[in-house]
Amino acid sequence: MDSIQWLINLFTNTESVAHIALLYAIVIAVGVYLGKIKFFGISLGVTFVLFAGIMAGHFGFTAPTPILTFIQDFGLILFVFMIGLQVGPGFFESFGTAGIKLNGLATAMILLNILVMFGCYYIFFDTTNPMNLPMMVGTLYGAVTNTPGLGAANEALTSLFGPGAPQIASAYACAYPLGVLGIIGAIILIRIICNVKFDEEEQALSEQSGAKANQKPHHMHLQVTNKYLEGKTLLQVHNFLNRDFVVSRILHEGHVSIPNRDTIFHMGDQMYIVCAEADYEAIVAFIGPVIEVDWAQQDQPIASKRIVVTNPRINGKSFGEMHFSSVYGVNVTRVTRHGMDIFASPSLPLQVGDRIMVVGPEDAVDNVAHKMGNSIKRLDAPNIATIFVGIFVGIIFGSLPFIPGMPLMKLGIAGGPLIIAILIGRYGYKVKLVTYTTTSANMMLREIGLVLFLASVGIKAGAGFFETVMEGDGMLYVLTGFLITIIPILIVGPIARLKFKFNYFTIAGMISGTYTDPPALAYSNSICSKEAPAVGYSTVYPLSMFLRILTAQLIVLFFCG
Repeated sequence: MDSIQWLINLFTNTESVAHIALLYAIVIAVGVYLGKIKFFGISLGVTFVLFAGIMAGHFGFTAPTPILTFIQDFGLILFVFMIGLQVGPGFFESFGTAGIKLNGLATAMILLNILVMFGCYYIFFDTTNPMNLPMMVGTLYGAVTNTPGLGAANEALTSLFGPGAPQIASAYACAYPLGVLGIIGAIILIRIICNVKFDEEEQALSEQSGAKANQKPHHMHLQVTNKYLEGKTLLQVHNFLNRDFVVSRILHEGHVSIPNRDTIFHMGDQMYIVCAEADYEAIVAFIGPVIEVDWAQQDQPIASKRIVVTNPRINGKSFGEMHFSSVYGVNVTRVTRHGMDIFASPSLPLQVGDRIMVVGPEDAVDNVAHKMGNSIKRLDAPNIATIFVGIFVGIIFGSLPFIPGMPLMKLGIAGGPLIIAILIGRYGYKVKLVTYTTTSANMMLREIGLVLFLASVGIKAGAGFFETVMEGDGMLYVLTGFLITIIPILIVGPIARLKFKFNYFTIAGMISGTYTDPPALAYSNSICSKEAPAVGYSTVYPLSMFLRILTAQLIVLFFCG
């Protein structure tokens, strides 16, 4: 009998730690397994955790609200931070002309969301009732799945109405589930409207996934035929051309050597050169024609080895600072970073996790390997301090108001950590932060954060969800929320594809970021093997989050007062 009572308490005592852990374990496990089921060939993946949470909340299987809120916010912080850390190294490179266009499209979508909301308000609701417009604001932020915007609107309403402020969270809860489905559904509709084929999009991404022309390495064998170079040193040639290139080995009169800055060029010398793709034509024109050389048959053995940078002391040092040629007697021709080959220019900083191609005598190459660390096992150790230092700084940054005197104007606990993670991922080496994490570790932390966030939102919304839908204007909130969700996407998405020629996966990420919607990003990531959705998401997310929060307050202050 006691064992039965213990089991009952486990499921009913909401204050118990065991009950809360059991609640999340069941909701997440059920949601993940149901998310694997395909409907018309489409599965929602971990998004289904949200609906599992709604069902649990509806049947009273819940936890204290402060606990749910903490887990929701912490999960969201972890999710966006790991995204930012992953895309940070390539974020600023992507934020050129394309980034400006993507943010322009995102801004257009945000404005259209607001226009559709006002259109629905005037068409479907009694405008003489002062409570209807605030409820539509709640519907808007449920439709665009933006919880920080809901919080900003709530705070603004409280400042206007005091304790009697409208409870817009119920309208938010009505619109949110269909908002998640609507975003994903609209992304799928864009694929149909624009006749997108995944294979072709993946191929296009593969062709674009290399570094830019000034970073992508180009390999070639050249023979010196320019008489001007006779007797000139490698440094003199380099300075005259004013272009970066590396001569990894040189064949002179049957002897192979590893050149340095003082190596003298002679007519007929044959050499293996690596340079940036943008520079190879100028180098060929100046030095001599491309030839074929069989290095294996030369009389001096030269080792060529990929070495992994795992020594934290090397993190942030540039190739120019390392003096590989003069100090170690080797040359480094290229770097593999995040699966991308980059030319090893003197100004390029090394980062933990880089794989460098080192060419030279075997003992010298081994010496460099020892200096770099070259320990795969060391890479498996998580750099957990960097994650929590970044979250700490990100929360503080997100809590700072952009405009003095307007405390609601801030990026919040999602936008702040995301921006700091992007900055750390790109510039962390400058402050000696090791940002390397394995892809599997990043994905694990990201997914844990996402399912905790979705489960919490679902459980909190589930308690009064069905009552709100079935009574009063609940179904109207669902309908108008769906219109607010899909109309702007179906207008801007095809424009991004047909007029601006963006890759479909980039568009999917951009839409997910504009709606600040992790489930939509999770879906977008699941259909693409590249990082294009995550880059598109992070490119527009900071501005979108700022505009969502700003417009929430402006709508309330100017139209609901």
